[in-house]
Amino acid sequence: MRGSQFAACFQSEVGKAIVGQEEAVHLCALAVVVRGHVLLEGVPGTGKTLLAKSIARLLSLQYGRVQFTPDLMPADIVGTSVYDLQTRSFNVRPGPVFTNVLLADEINRAPAKVQAALLEAMEERGVSLEGRQLPLPEPFVVLATQNPVEYEGTYPLPEAQQDRFLFKAVLNYPSQDQEMEMLARWDAGIELRDPERAGVAPVLDKAALEGVMEQMSRVHVEDVVRRYIVELAAASRRAPELALGASPRAEVLLLLAAKASAALEDRDFVTPDDVKSLLAPTFRHRLILRPEAEVAGQTPDSVLAEIVAQVTPPR
Repeated sequence: MRGSQFAACFQSEVGKAIVGQEEAVHLCALAVVVRGHVLLEGVPGTGKTLLAKSIARLLSLQYGRVQFTPDLMPADIVGTSVYDLQTRSFNVRPGPVFTNVLLADEINRAPAKVQAALLEAMEERGVSLEGRQLPLPEPFVVLATQNPVEYEGTYPLPEAQQDRFLFKAVLNYPSQDQEMEMLARWDAGIELRDPERAGVAPVLDKAALEGVMEQMSRVHVEDVVRRYIVELAAASRRAPELALGASPRAEVLLLLAAKASAALEDRDFVTPDDVKSLLAPTFRHRLILRPEAEVAGQTPDSVLAEIVAQVTPPR
């Protein structure tokens, strides 16, 4: 399956359950190709959970969900050992992290120890359990959600953990036309809370995903495009509005995301437009605004827009 076919199928099938949110769906498609994780930010009811369930069904992958709460323990994520009376030995009972698509719902409500356990799983693609390092299934993608308006009882994600996410996708309210379409589907009896009942079919599988990954590996990146990525990251570190700019990991992930974007358009080369289109979702969660910039109404996206305007792209 070619990358363009994969992208079209991904959008059309997920679109049977999710009305609108095309950018978030596209970013998730890129993330599964890159084997990256996505932070989904939006107010309740914008389809974050349904998006994760739809992606797992579409790709014929195992789905797991953890509802994060302040009293959660690391064992609730990674699993624990249970004593078997018959064999008189301890057996490992794996936790919900042993899956392909993990929905970490309201991740910022988890205490530091739980966030650290998830951080290890995201970075190492394995967990430490009973003194052993256990690998996680492949592919392994974390889709984490957080509510941007309710911070009572939350534990803000540390910069080290936010840096592990490939993208931060913002799910805004749909347009009025899209809301009319959503209501029309519900009125017609289409159950949008369940991807299967909404018509999402498992038409893609690991083989199709691996084919696109192979296509991505053959995408070429010119030196001038790599230099463009470096200059954008360097400009973020010099920006007076920012206390923290983009990390070297952000540059690497932006490069990989741009290659995946080219592969999904059946191109074997990356253009500066690939880089520019993915700059905000790749960098926005890694930047820290200075207090005076926040007071002035600046946002990470507005600062990145200024940086794109200042750095001349290659021709």
